[in-house]
Amino acid sequence: MSDEEDCVLPADTMLILQQFLQEKALKERSEEAGVEPEGCFEENWQLSQFWYNEGTKQKLAFIVRKLQEQDFSNTFRVALLSAPSAFKHVLNENKQAVLFEFDERFASYGDNFQQYDYNKAFDSEYMDAFAGQFDLVIADPPFLSEECIEKMGAIVKKITKQNAKIILCSGAVVRDWAKEHLGLHMCQFRPEHERNLGNEFCSFANFDLDSVL
Repeated sequence: MSDEEDCVLPADTMLILQQFLQEKALKERSEEAGVEPEGCFEENWQLSQFWYNEGTKQKLAFIVRKLQEQDFSNTFRVALLSAPSAFKHVLNENKQAVLFEFDERFASYGDNFQQYDYNKAFDSEYMDAFAGQFDLVIADPPFLSEECIEKMGAIVKKITKQNAKIILCSGAVVRDWAKEHLGLHMCQFRPEHERNLGNEFCSFANFDLDSVL
């Protein structure tokens, strides 16, 4: 190869390099601005990650604040499943909140992070350590398939207290599965993302979510 010829990397190597450089740049900018780096991870599209925009993060945090104000037990606990971009906002409202996420980059949240895999939902004793612990679950299934909704639904049912509130943020196409596997109805609240998605995105809940907003 001559010095004038371009060095072309394989596509998968180029993808890894680009992601590394993006995260490095974000980390450097966040350190200069005094922002905690764990809040600046780039979306990993291979994990079907799409970050909420600022308005949606604030609305989800507001929902948490209002619901725990209505709770008189002083033990109100919140779980986020596969919704890492909203977690810092929610954590500001509920210091005991737990992020359940497959992506171990978010282990930087320490005790507020729990690595999980929805595909293990039907494994014996999976997630038993968190059974019946949460008053509110906000879930954002990574895939628009009935299998994903069903398995995530099984985990949600296991970790929630009796009469817990459930919010599902997902595509409109999961409407029937959300009702069948979790008993949720579609709400007017429309979560939005930093990047425009091709699918119509909606929210589903087992309570009057819109009245809280």
